[in-house]
Amino acid sequence: MNDKIIERIKQLSEEFFDEIREIREHFHQYPELSFVEFETMKFVSQKLTEWNIPHETEIAGTGILGFIQGNHLKEIEHVVLRADLDALPILEQNEKAYTSKNPGVMHACGHDVHSSILLGAAKILKELENELDYPVQLLFQPGEEKAPGGASLMIAAGALKKRPVKSIFGLHVFPEMEVGIVGFREGLYMASCDELHFTVKGKGGHAALPENCIDPIQAGAKLVSGLKKYIEERKKAGVPFILSIGHFEAIGATNIIPDSAEIKGTFRTMDEEWRAKALNWIQEYSNKIQAETGAIIDLNIVKGYPFLVNDEGTTKEQSTKAKQILGDQNVKELELRMTAEDFSFYSHKVPACFFRLGVRNEAKGIIFGVHHPKFDIDPNALKIGMQMMAVTAFKL
Repeated sequence: MNDKIIERIKQLSEEFFDEIREIREHFHQYPELSFVEFETMKFVSQKLTEWNIPHETEIAGTGILGFIQGNHLKEIEHVVLRADLDALPILEQNEKAYTSKNPGVMHACGHDVHSSILLGAAKILKELENELDYPVQLLFQPGEEKAPGGASLMIAAGALKKRPVKSIFGLHVFPEMEVGIVGFREGLYMASCDELHFTVKGKGGHAALPENCIDPIQAGAKLVSGLKKYIEERKKAGVPFILSIGHFEAIGATNIIPDSAEIKGTFRTMDEEWRAKALNWIQEYSNKIQAETGAIIDLNIVKGYPFLVNDEGTTKEQSTKAKQILGDQNVKELELRMTAEDFSFYSHKVPACFFRLGVRNEAKGIIFGVHHPKFDIDPNALKIGMQMMAVTAFKL
């Protein structure tokens, strides 16, 4: 990637910064929950129309696909740039001019940042359209925060088949990292995630007469205390996993054994074949405890997102471009994460690169993590995000 293109991208990110900052603040003021991002979709479409960028709307409900073709034929492989549109059911506690106007709904995970950055990158790439090395697709998806994940629905709707795809890129705000820094990891990066919902049905009664009862609390405790060890004994070498129980509820009293208990947890790992086996073993252990205690244990497994894998070549190339723009000292290697992201669906279809954008600024009090009611960003991160997405359309 030549110095002229780098400087032009930087210049345009500065030139468009105020507009993109206003767009981000608009998104932040008017957040919408997963799969009902109708006004957000209309706003994105309005901007793309204003900038003469051809696009389609209402893909998988509220998804959008834009195209910046340059001088290339439609049959040439495209670079796909992805952003997510949805917000979270959180009551915002910030006191800013752009604080959410929709009580109980907040862009607390930074999707307002992702979408405004993609619009900014789109405006840059439209300006440089005749110089592009690769044509570009702009993919704005619904529902990252809610199963089955908007990415899976966009794929099912044919979003990756509209034009040939070379690779797909996505970024995510990273409040743990200072603004001005970006992070990459080649290969495995984020975990799959599945929800475990156990209903333990016993026989309630007087606590002083336990022989007449089937205690769902005791059965549930036995299930919880032994399940992780049961899976640990069968784990696949070199494959990390997490099995955590976050909810155990049984409504009895000091002298009442209840009829039932509800237990909920999560299972996460980074190998699809072993994931399937482990979920079967969880059911197997549940059946074992049922046989031992006499309680009836119903298990509902809600399948979530697959693990996320970054294509090594694609990620290495993007990391190299980042170093050319930001300097080696501002490009970090990321650690493996057991959190999940529906971008993972794309990573199992085409070469993918999902990277992190530093948004922290302790001097300004911008220190809160995602999903926190005081989450915010240093707006200078918008410029860096725009640059990082725009460079994907150019060769090294």
